[in-house]
Amino acid sequence: MKLQQLLSRIRKAIDDYHMIEAGDKIAVGISGGKDSLTLLDAMNSLRFFYPQPFELCAITVDLGFHNIQFDKIESLCTEKNIPYRVVETDISQIIFEDRKETNPCSLCAKMRKGALNTVAKEMGCNKIAYAHHMDDIVETMMMSLIFEGRFHTFAPVTYLDRMDLTVIRPLAYVKEAEVIGYANKYDLPIIKSPCPADGYTKRQYIKDLLANLNAENPGIKSRMFTAIQGGNLQGWKIPEDH
Repeated sequence: MKLQQLLSRIRKAIDDYHMIEAGDKIAVGISGGKDSLTLLDAMNSLRFFYPQPFELCAITVDLGFHNIQFDKIESLCTEKNIPYRVVETDISQIIFEDRKETNPCSLCAKMRKGALNTVAKEMGCNKIAYAHHMDDIVETMMMSLIFEGRFHTFAPVTYLDRMDLTVIRPLAYVKEAEVIGYANKYDLPIIKSPCPADGYTKRQYIKDLLANLNAENPGIKSRMFTAIQGGNLQGWKIPEDH
């Protein structure tokens, strides 16, 4: 996927759901994976021509795994004049050594988001951009359906009243395969996930299930996404004045 194609998808999502307003300061959460680096690269390009001017910064929550370096990401941010912070934590030790969690994802996500939100506020941000793409949205819906018995997924825009922060998801209209293509084409400095649970989670089970369903029924993930948009889920109805 080329930059102009990616920007077109991102801008449509941003415009459809009113994700950006003039004067916003947006923190992009950077894990080091393909999704967050693709989002950062695209948002950096977008800020130079988007009609609503906004500022951008980047934050990485270091989970505390050994031998993980963020030098290349720091260099990328310096090159693009994006303020960048790495937040050191002991999350990996707490989850895998102290608590020995057998299902670590939920607690890890909660702790990461807490650290990210706190630093975003310290940096003067009023919004945080998460790199959830279309596949993530459909997978979350399927996880909720199968494991919780409800039709639910996260919304394109979510207001966190306790932190007075708004979460936006500009990659909502972008497929994971397109993110992979973009990250490879532009040689983004991807860091492989060091998490020992990577590839062995409920999300991975659902990802594999959807891949099989899509192979047998091409386009099924796109139809599921259409169902989400039309399913009266909170936050998914496109405003009439978009």
